[in-house]
Amino acid sequence: MKKILLLLADGFEAAEASVFTDVFGWNKWEGDRSTELVTVGLREQVKCTWNFTIIPERVISDIDVEEFDALAIPGGFEEAGFYNDAFDERFLGVIRYFHASQKPIASICVASLALGKSGILQDRKATTYSHPTSHRQDQLQSFGANVQNVPIVHDGHIITSSNPATGFNVAFLLLEQLTSEANVKRVKDLMGFEI
Repeated sequence: MKKILLLLADGFEAAEASVFTDVFGWNKWEGDRSTELVTVGLREQVKCTWNFTIIPERVISDIDVEEFDALAIPGGFEEAGFYNDAFDERFLGVIRYFHASQKPIASICVASLALGKSGILQDRKATTYSHPTSHRQDQLQSFGANVQNVPIVHDGHIITSSNPATGFNVAFLLLEQLTSEANVKRVKDLMGFEI
């Protein structure tokens, strides 16, 4: 059984987290049944961007990161405190572990800024929130990333994306890395996606 750590920061977007819980939940019950996703936060309760509060299954201080095979991180809003947790050294330390171990890392939208802040995107291709009114791509570049203006960037074991609309595609890419293309097609079909 491959375990995915869904790392949640205060201010995360629930829709971006839910693509991972749904895709990996469908795989656990209806796909090849080889994955388990575990929600983890810095504290016992985490509040999403729109004030929906969740209780993660585990607190970061109580986990052994070595028991996990992949990392998934949804983005969030600065106004909701996302970067307070996403730039916290405990959060960044988890990212650095997965990178050093060359385990898959998938981020959606501005979650790539936490990857950048951790130092793992230096001289790597990546993307982040790309709306013309946003300065987030400049911020990602300031962390040393080679910013690509495309919806999803897959550079080695790291997946980054440019907005919430990419969420399902990012989750399916991560599932493919951990299982197989044929399994992803099966899960997509069962979930009603065109394949």
